[in-house]
Amino acid sequence: MDAMTTLEIAGELGEAVRGLTRREYDALVETGVLEDEPVELLRGMVVTMAAKGVPHDMAVQWLNMWLARRLPDHLHVRVQSAWAATDDSEPEPDLAIVPARWSPPDGVRSHPQVAELVVEVAGSSLRRDLVVKAPIYAEASVPAYWIVDLGARQVVVHTDPVDGVFAAVSRHRADEVLMACGIEVPLADLFAFTFGEGA
Repeated sequence: MDAMTTLEIAGELGEAVRGLTRREYDALVETGVLEDEPVELLRGMVVTMAAKGVPHDMAVQWLNMWLARRLPDHLHVRVQSAWAATDDSEPEPDLAIVPARWSPPDGVRSHPQVAELVVEVAGSSLRRDLVVKAPIYAEASVPAYWIVDLGARQVVVHTDPVDGVFAAVSRHRADEVLMACGIEVPLADLFAFTFGEGA
């Protein structure tokens, strides 16, 4: 009999599998056992993050530069940092616009649980960002979630979270301008920088 994959084992065990809570995951991270491992917590599972290529890094760099220079003082850009989405998920979005001063409700210092905008830059991670992460961000009531689809050179915008689902999803081409926290974001400039065009 062939060896079963991790997903096949999880399917076979069904409800016998207990995932990690966000607090358990944070405690595990604090021990150093996951140090230098590119992982995030999604629905109770420790998941390896997709590899990042040059276009991915360039898109993140441009968005960080563009937004950080224009945001009001009460908002900050967090880049590839943990974000406390739900009790069982702590993704590390490529960018998140969060309050500059974050006060957790229980008084325990933690990663932010509020964001005005979350952005994932997607190459090979596109399906995961669309299918797995979108419901997580909707459940966390993120008002706007963008997926920068490098392959299609477009941005998929999710808004209006209701009961764990984004009620509005739209696709925007590279010749359009989006608004983020009152800031115009010209997608032509984003993609030109990302792919080294027009330099």
